[in-house]
Amino acid sequence: MTTKEPSKENRNPIYVVVENVRSLFNVGAIFRTADGVQASEIYLTGFTGCPPRKEIRRVALGAEESVPWTYVQDPLEAIDSLKQKGIQVVALESTENSTSFREFQYQLPTAMVIGHEVEGIRPETLAACDAVVQIPMRGEKISLNVSVACGIMLYELLHAVEKTPLSSQKFHVNSRHQSEQTETVEAYGGIR
Repeated sequence: MTTKEPSKENRNPIYVVVENVRSLFNVGAIFRTADGVQASEIYLTGFTGCPPRKEIRRVALGAEESVPWTYVQDPLEAIDSLKQKGIQVVALESTENSTSFREFQYQLPTAMVIGHEVEGIRPETLAACDAVVQIPMRGEKISLNVSVACGIMLYELLHAVEKTPLSSQKFHVNSRHQSEQTETVEAYGGIR
């Protein structure tokens, strides 16, 4: 497991699990958008590339240094770790049983799982998630670019954060010196 841990203070209860995304440019765009919503952490899994890589940096513009990230080979291990911390895990994938991303009731904190540009999220990974949501496609194409879809979804999660009263949000605070120990605290006042 490889970890890059910038400050985790003042982050939103939003996590991203990236499964087998092949394009380093897409990975860079995911970092940049995660920075835009102050996501708590990105989990890079499978054969997804990790910083430092010039292709990631070119698109991320340094966000790979400001957003906490962890590499975990097995996405199921990352999902299990998130669930053990009380984090809802939602896959972004078009399936027979997926719900519109706008109609789903998110229970913060929430982790979004995104997958391979062509093949999507593996069936065993989908089965490990708490729910599956999709972005409706009205044209001829059946999907968006993974980084574009990730951006839409991250801002939907930010909207959920902003409309949820602080008193009912739970935040996960990780100490830099205790990276394996996570403490859940009730948010209050101006903590965000």
